[in-house]
Amino acid sequence: MNINISRQNIYLLILSMFLLVFVVFFSFLILIPKGKEYREQRLEMKKENRDLGRYQEFNDETLEILKKLQADNRHIINAFDNSFNAERFEKQHHSYFNSLTLSPQVKSVDEDEFEVYEVNTTSHINSPKSFYDFLDAINKSDWIIGINFPINFKRDAEMIKSSFTMKVYSIKNDLNSTK
Repeated sequence: MNINISRQNIYLLILSMFLLVFVVFFSFLILIPKGKEYREQRLEMKKENRDLGRYQEFNDETLEILKKLQADNRHIINAFDNSFNAERFEKQHHSYFNSLTLSPQVKSVDEDEFEVYEVNTTSHINSPKSFYDFLDAINKSDWIIGINFPINFKRDAEMIKSSFTMKVYSIKNDLNSTK
């Protein structure tokens, strides 16, 4: 029996066998080890994406809270930027008193990031109610002011004489500059 196979079929068969051997070696030497590495990296990427999502969500929540606080406290933030002006203070709050005088500003010890001024005041008022109205107006003023205790009230005929010390806070100008 004589098998008659053409030369082209033999070349095709040899080429097919070579490609089959190449594919088998390629898959066992490269694809399978890289596939395991790929799965490990894919799991790691999923973990990192999950962590990134959590951090992004936390960042968004914190940013929302920050913007809400900035909007709610815009007046206070702006008040820190204003420098204290004694004449303007007297003009704004003179209506609460019959007479209001401020002693000169004495710069006290700096408290970390703030410049602190101590302002001593004396005033003559008709009733303590006007003083409390003055305290409410201080809270809405253009400066951050702290009233220090004691607040002394002394009756003088029909008037009440009051004296107290205030601290006025403002942010230092060179706080954001580089050193």
